[in-house]
Amino acid sequence: MRTHQKYYFFLLFILLIPAACTAKTPADVPTATAPVFVTLPITETPAGPTETPLPTNTAQPALERAKYTLNTSIDYDLHIASIDQTILYPNLSGNQLNTLVLAVIPNLWDGSFALTSLNIDGEPVTTYSLNGQRLDISLASFLPANGMTEIKLQYTLTLPFAEQEDPSISRPRIYGYTSRQINLVNWYPFVVPNINGEWILHDPWVYGEHLVYDSADHEVNLSFVPSGLTPIVAASGLPEPQPDGSTRYTLNAGRTFALAASRDFQTASTQVGEVTLTSYYFPFSEAGGQAALQSSAQALQVYSAKYGAYPHKSLAIVMGDFNDGMEYSAFYYLSRDFYNLYDGTSANYLTFVAVHETAHQWWFDQVANDQALQPWLDESLATYSERVYYENTYPDLVSWWWSYRIDFYKPEGFVDIPIYEGLGFRPYTNATYFQGAYFLEKVRQRIGDEAFFAFIQDYFNQGRGKIVTANDFFRILRSHASTDISDLINQYFRSVYP
Repeated sequence: MRTHQKYYFFLLFILLIPAACTAKTPADVPTATAPVFVTLPITETPAGPTETPLPTNTAQPALERAKYTLNTSIDYDLHIASIDQTILYPNLSGNQLNTLVLAVIPNLWDGSFALTSLNIDGEPVTTYSLNGQRLDISLASFLPANGMTEIKLQYTLTLPFAEQEDPSISRPRIYGYTSRQINLVNWYPFVVPNINGEWILHDPWVYGEHLVYDSADHEVNLSFVPSGLTPIVAASGLPEPQPDGSTRYTLNAGRTFALAASRDFQTASTQVGEVTLTSYYFPFSEAGGQAALQSSAQALQVYSAKYGAYPHKSLAIVMGDFNDGMEYSAFYYLSRDFYNLYDGTSANYLTFVAVHETAHQWWFDQVANDQALQPWLDESLATYSERVYYENTYPDLVSWWWSYRIDFYKPEGFVDIPIYEGLGFRPYTNATYFQGAYFLEKVRQRIGDEAFFAFIQDYFNQGRGKIVTANDFFRILRSHASTDISDLINQYFRSVYP
């Protein structure tokens, strides 16, 4: 293709296709500094219990985190999944609980979620309500602090068609199926975080992510019916074939388990230390599939050295048959459009979005935040991580990255806006992603590289496995800043942080 044609399609693409990590659903050892404490505004969703639970006995020893076991059977051609799910839930909230709140995202689509059985500690449950994405369960007795309960659910998912509309007016669709793949993301009920006595489950929005996740262990036992038509599967874990013909996937200390399946997938893999990275792509996209694999492998090495160790044994890089990219634990999607626009160099959207999504394995999976109310905490760091990748891998492209990735949009606005106040997709990303990158660059220039990366590593170590807030971020940052940064905070943030 001639140069002016490439330039025309590039401009058309950046004006119409959203940046990575926009909304996707409808709608270990801390340092000696102070521990991370979380205080978040509460959701406006009303509480569910209607009966007063009976007193309970003494607490049982709790797990370190919840464990999700999902025995899953998929009919690929009918786009139906049957799931027998068990949740071992330790009450780590610090308070006794008389209800549980689960997010059931598939219920946002009419007819997609059908609950057939619900049991708590072996007893059938009748005192529950399912409204939209929210499942409220009234407990028969109080669940004490550090106590544990077992939740069993059986349900069927009838996957919706993931129709792609104009991304400037409608959120890209991932959950569901297309002509080339099925995508199970946020597909199983999970217990939402309980912080300071409040269940954190926000409403979805037209862009940005709204879910907040506790860290949990996951075991997915997957089979397909009919068994002879098995597609290629990308998942948040390595496949372990079982004697009964199913495949087991294990993800420990992850935020959410995702999988995609397609009979059209082609694959390429590489190894970084003990981590297996696999790229899943469609025919005629091999060059982009290989490039995404290489970029993620390079980024994993850079971020492991600069931030801290990557915790999982695998990373799946999946070409999505839709208009977006999105991160999950040990798994991320790249839009088909990034592959179509790949030009064979590292100065392109596919590369910097791939390393952005890889960075979310640190700033989302390991260190989590409230993605609805404080989305900048992961998006600013993931965006700035693109700069860290280029300076360590292709230093001659750093100026290009600032120009084409950030400066082109002339970003403005306060960094710390919630998704609901972004005034549109472009103003939201300009503020949360790009102004956030400017802020981090100016902080780095002010305090110096040594102090800056010492802060990043300290923030990572203190926040790993937790849900952090802006107050935590600035408390740790100030402990590493030998010079005053108040003017920078006042310039880029609307709130006052202690």
